[in-house]
Amino acid sequence: MTSPEGVPAGFWQRYAAWSLDAVCLLPLVAGLAWSPLQRAWAQAAQALKTLTALLGRQLEIALASGQPPQALLSGVLADPQVQAGAAVLNAALFTLFGLPVLLYALLSALWTLGFEGSAWQATPGKRVLGLAVTDSQGGKPSLARLALRWLAAGLSWASLNLGHALAAVPPHLALHDRLSGTCVQTHSGTRRLPRWAQAWLGLQSVGALLALIWLWRLVQAWTLAALGMAAPG
Repeated sequence: MTSPEGVPAGFWQRYAAWSLDAVCLLPLVAGLAWSPLQRAWAQAAQALKTLTALLGRQLEIALASGQPPQALLSGVLADPQVQAGAAVLNAALFTLFGLPVLLYALLSALWTLGFEGSAWQATPGKRVLGLAVTDSQGGKPSLARLALRWLAAGLSWASLNLGHALAAVPPHLALHDRLSGTCVQTHSGTRRLPRWAQAWLGLQSVGALLALIWLWRLVQAWTLAALGMAAPG
């Protein structure tokens, strides 16, 4: 899978290239999805607030009347207001999580096929790191092969990134490379990342840590608010 001009790229080279492309695409996704995401967020917050109040009231009634847990659960599940609130929350969460993924997938298809099918044979992220997508003989892959490669990449994601992790070991081919008969090559002659790319990955690690802290505090705030609303009296 190599050509005289290059060798198969390493995992971190490929990840750095993907993340650079993602930084270009995510603002487009945010711009297209901003309004529906705002509405979905407001709907989810209101539905959660309503459900918390309903569940708190049901719990208070159950404790006052001495209902067994089974009766409480049956009553909650049969409550039309709870069912309606759960349906609203489910739809809002589907929009919050599903819409960005769908938009990213569509934009990624245009971005990837457009650039990798060009004379560059690489997306801008790959290009800046000296990478290129080739066929099994080291030549330019056809558009059909690139389309197959993009579709097969879904399996790499669906395998919880195990398909991508295959690029970390010889012959440095991800699952979608193997299925489509393609290879990502580096023309620098080394799989070592340049210092700026190493710094870029370090910045991502810091960002991921900060995001986890923010998410933990958000969940903590929601939990405390829910407990406060559910408290009797």
